[in-house]
Amino acid sequence: MRVVIADDAVLLREGLVRLVEENGHTVVAAVGDGPSLVEAVKQHRPDVSIVDVRMPPSHTDEGLRAAVEARAAVPGTPILVLSQYVEVSYADDLLADRRGAVGYLLKDRVSLVADFLDGLRRVAEGGTVLDPEVVGQLLVRRRRDDPLRSLTPREREVLGLMAEGMSNTAIARKMVVTEGAVEKHVRNIFTKLNLYQDEEQHRRVLAVLAYLQT
Repeated sequence: MRVVIADDAVLLREGLVRLVEENGHTVVAAVGDGPSLVEAVKQHRPDVSIVDVRMPPSHTDEGLRAAVEARAAVPGTPILVLSQYVEVSYADDLLADRRGAVGYLLKDRVSLVADFLDGLRRVAEGGTVLDPEVVGQLLVRRRRDDPLRSLTPREREVLGLMAEGMSNTAIARKMVVTEGAVEKHVRNIFTKLNLYQDEEQHRRVLAVLAYLQT
């Protein structure tokens, strides 16, 4: 994969560069501010960008706003955001265009290299990968007119694990059921959400977005 990294903390940025390159990928740009991220995405069209939410000058949401701007300039460009804290509005902004190919992970949870690289790959492939705590806080705000009300508790559980970026195999292992049972739940979810006759990865993204944006 060709990767852009945006983080103003030099040590963390260089650590990410080393991690990405040691695992066979190419870092095409490593920058320290929002405008440089937007320019790097426009110039290099990377397979995925890793972005810190808080960057200069105010260290609030410059990184997130730059990520949204980059996705507007290069529609659907994959973005994996790293944040110290859960900021639900940031996740909402990333999910707003409903294109998928976004991730939001808390920095203190990115401790297992294999899991981080798997999340990076999923985002690059068009998936949605969200930290479980982000998922939980998004669901707290669900409206009464919940479009997912037709789902069974088991189907909601499956969809929640899909939102965390899990494959059917991983969901089956987590729920201690067969992969066939998970596939049946996934098919039922697609049917109840009226997601028909589309490439499965795209339907999976749309189902997750419906789950998170209610």
